[in-house]
Amino acid sequence: MDYTISQELFQTLAGEIEALKKERKAIILAHYYQRPEVQDIADFVGDSLQLSQQAAKTDAEVIVFCGVHFMAESAAILSPDKIVLLPELNAGCPMADMVDAEGLRAYKKRVPGAKVVGYVNTSAEVKAECDICCTSSNAVKVVQSLEGQEILFIPDENLGRYAAKILNRPMEFWPGYCKTHDRLSKEDILEAKKAHPSAKVIVHPECRQEICQEADYVGSTAGLIKYAQSSENKDFIVGTESGILHRLHQVCPDKEFYLASDRLVCPNMKSTTLAKVRDALIALAPQITVKEEIRVRAKEALDRMLAL
Repeated sequence: MDYTISQELFQTLAGEIEALKKERKAIILAHYYQRPEVQDIADFVGDSLQLSQQAAKTDAEVIVFCGVHFMAESAAILSPDKIVLLPELNAGCPMADMVDAEGLRAYKKRVPGAKVVGYVNTSAEVKAECDICCTSSNAVKVVQSLEGQEILFIPDENLGRYAAKILNRPMEFWPGYCKTHDRLSKEDILEAKKAHPSAKVIVHPECRQEICQEADYVGSTAGLIKYAQSSENKDFIVGTESGILHRLHQVCPDKEFYLASDRLVCPNMKSTTLAKVRDALIALAPQITVKEEIRVRAKEALDRMLAL
């Protein structure tokens, strides 16, 4: 599917957004998986938690989060005094939806001693039930900090297994996964390697274990970009959502990047358009809010992670 827009339309919408942004004292955040033109009008492009932290530091009154629902909630948790807008209200995350607070509370009753490590790709309500949060870049460090404890890792089984394997320790895993990363097969990687024998394979830890085993580097979106920048290699097979290619080409214009599979497209991430960003700024909607008692508890789980 082609997600690009004409240069003329881009200029028109970008101009309107710029004017509205000043009027609303707004800041625009875009995840690396967003459409290229959405990344191009953003004040900050990054991975989810990094963006929320960035927004919390600014004096902006309005945060426009070009991402998915849990990311906008994270911004609302860290910036309760700001208006948080999600231009496409239906931009959800199937993996985040695989765990709900009620189900997690039931598990905690059954296994009262277990510490719950919650991936940031979860709802605010689920974060409020976690002992500590983690990101794809610090999951290993967070799990390591709970030495000698029984751990339930939620909701991404692939990321949990990746951390457990590195640390060689047993953990319980919630049966969740990212539908986009899970589409990538070992055959895809092997075929890509055959087509590009000199390329380094870089993948996200939300991919299955057999994919991670084939990789030269496994890391978060920001980690993959950093690796490509610092590597002497000139070509890379990329095992994560297609949106990252835009950033990779920007920061490494002299290098070649091949998407490991054309199925690596998240429809939720691609549902935000420039027109929706403009409309959100005009209407100051859809707004994302988090109930205060949930926000406080969710922030505690995030703060424990940040303290590490």
